Amino acid sequence: MPGTAEAVRGALGLIGAGDPVLAGIVALSLAVSLSAVALAALIGLPLGAAIAVGRFPGRRALIVLLNALMGLPPVVVGLLIYLLLSRAGPLGEMGLLFTPSAMVIAQTVLVLPIIAALCRQAVEDAWVEYEEQLRSLGAEGLRAALTLVWDIRFSLVTAVLAGLGRALAEVGAVMIVGGNIDGVTRVMTTTIALETSKGDLPLALSLGFILIALVVLLNAAAHLIKEAAQRRYG
Repeated sequence: MPGTAEAVRGALGLIGAGDPVLAGIVALSLAVSLSAVALAALIGLPLGAAIAVGRFPGRRALIVLLNALMGLPPVVVGLLIYLLLSRAGPLGEMGLLFTPSAMVIAQTVLVLPIIAALCRQAVEDAWVEYEEQLRSLGAEGLRAALTLVWDIRFSLVTAVLAGLGRALAEVGAVMIVGGNIDGVTRVMTTTIALETSKGDLPLALSLGFILIALVVLLNAAAHLIKEAAQRRYG
């Protein structure tokens, strides 16, 4: 096993050389996580907004459940998706197990509650401020919810990025449903876990550096978007 300094130099060398194996793992990770976040946002943003604006029996219980689901154990989600997609499961005939599609499904289930819960809180705060104005304009229910989502869209970037951060950092669920197959379903987090156990620290470190850089860039982008929105809309 190489020493720390040697491992760091090796990691930087892989990144600087544009190692094709490294690039393929990063590309697959981004494709899976971005697809999952996009699906989760399409479902979670309207869902969170509808819960924020709506008044119906069981609303409080639903909010508590949604908040609780933010802490879903990834391995449990992976197990449930595995059972659904396995040959004996109800969706086994689709042949999705151990494919990137299965990983997208698992990450979507994990990310959806985060985006929906954070959106619900943000829209509810905006609803308190603009409820009377929206009602006077005849906007109620789903129409009011979607109006608020559009109005605070820049604030919701944080919710989406929180979901993306969860997706990029996830290990357990994608390991179970993806199988960590080399060149097929091996993403950054599963590769880091595998290569560290094998003692291949340069590859593990290079992926770790890239993962950290992606998180920093995403948060910087969110900050710039918010600042631009504040300057434009006051």
